[in-house]
Amino acid sequence: MTNLRRSLCTPIPEIFDVAKLLLKALDCHHYGDSEGAATCLREADDKRVRLYTDQAWGKGATVRYGFIKNAASPPHLSLIDRPTPRMPTSVTRKAIIARDGYHCRFCGMPVVSAAVRQLFANTFPGAVQWGSKNTSQHAAFQCMWLQFDHVLPNSRGGDSSFENVVITCAPCNFGRMDATLEEARLLHPLALEPAVLWEEHSRWDGLERFRQGH
Repeated sequence: MTNLRRSLCTPIPEIFDVAKLLLKALDCHHYGDSEGAATCLREADDKRVRLYTDQAWGKGATVRYGFIKNAASPPHLSLIDRPTPRMPTSVTRKAIIARDGYHCRFCGMPVVSAAVRQLFANTFPGAVQWGSKNTSQHAAFQCMWLQFDHVLPNSRGGDSSFENVVITCAPCNFGRMDATLEEARLLHPLALEPAVLWEEHSRWDGLERFRQGH
């Protein structure tokens, strides 16, 4: 198959800008500057990042990204026939994070877990919104939402093993949905070295330091 790619789309520079703002917010919080932290968090709610996310996982994504049909692909399974458990166990999740770190294995975007995001929302409710609609969710945390993504989708017979699950961002996960790698014209993420796209790559721990003291 020709024209395989690493990811559906390339993260825009503004994503790394807001990631730096989140790091700055964490530093401000560490030194007791709550107002400074809240200011950084509000600035990280960037409309350009929201537009990127909407484009990545919105209606018509399969057409925009040129998905193909593959007669040799595994069929879609009914819920009862899909491998269980649906998601990896806590032990497997820890092993996957140890292997992949807090960056998307497809596009290289920094990611943040839902648990850490919730801590920020609880601590800074005026700066980090997380409502039930996409438009009411903080743009940076929405885009950089850590996902445990099945390489072979669970709906196509993929299990939740260490070998079949990778760390991804929300746009890469929800942009591909239940398409196979072949249908999405993607290279296998574990066959590639992790993408290092910004100078804070080694420092980025998914903002897990924020858990300390909570």
